Amino acid sequence: MEWLTDPQVWMALVTLSALEIVLGIDNIIFISIQAGKLPAHQQEKARLLGLGLAMFIRIALLFSLTWLMGLTAPLFTVVGNEISGRDSILISGGLFLLWKSTMEIHAKLEGDDEIVSARVGATFGAVIVQILLLDIVFSLDSIITALGMASQFAIMVAAVVIAVGFMMFFSGKISAFVEKHPTIKMLALSFLLLIGVALIGDGFDMHIPKGYIYFAMAFSVMVEMLNLKLRRGTPVKLHQLHVEHHAGN
Repeated sequence: MEWLTDPQVWMALVTLSALEIVLGIDNIIFISIQAGKLPAHQQEKARLLGLGLAMFIRIALLFSLTWLMGLTAPLFTVVGNEISGRDSILISGGLFLLWKSTMEIHAKLEGDDEIVSARVGATFGAVIVQILLLDIVFSLDSIITALGMASQFAIMVAAVVIAVGFMMFFSGKISAFVEKHPTIKMLALSFLLLIGVALIGDGFDMHIPKGYIYFAMAFSVMVEMLNLKLRRGTPVKLHQLHVEHHAGN
């Protein structure tokens, strides 16, 4: 239990929890879209249940990926480096984060506003199933980010639980803050690029000390907080999802 007294562990928990919260905004939006198909009195229940299920899905994925990370026997060699099952997961996860964050940044800044259809009249069970499927997709970048930032499984699980708890109780305020300050979203996506490179480096046995990554993130956040305080101009508007309602049968 010596790791509990390690300040780097607590820094990892705080940083990862904050990043999970910001990256979970899109998940909240999609859950809200799906819940919007239900009658008004069921929507809040569907949102809370959806976020709760998201937490358990992420923990299950964390457990399975952490188990796979234990596969250290070499499988093949690339440019003189022996690649194990663990290395394959790290490299694949890093490439996924690079692709995901680049596509997200492009979509938010250069893409078009997306219209998502939400049909009124869906059953509660059908909406929850759709939320579950969406949670699996949206959990991938969250889980891979956790693997890249923390080495203790307990820290990863704690960060997921903290993030989901915050989203359950403060989803409206969190969404409004990120909507008002879109550079926070861009900063989180740029962190994914950094974590993706670190994961690929780990996969090829080129380890980047976590302290460097935490310092870079903390310094960037500090600069952005100063910017938000000193510059109160009109922020850039990111492209957003819009819901198009149709009358159901």
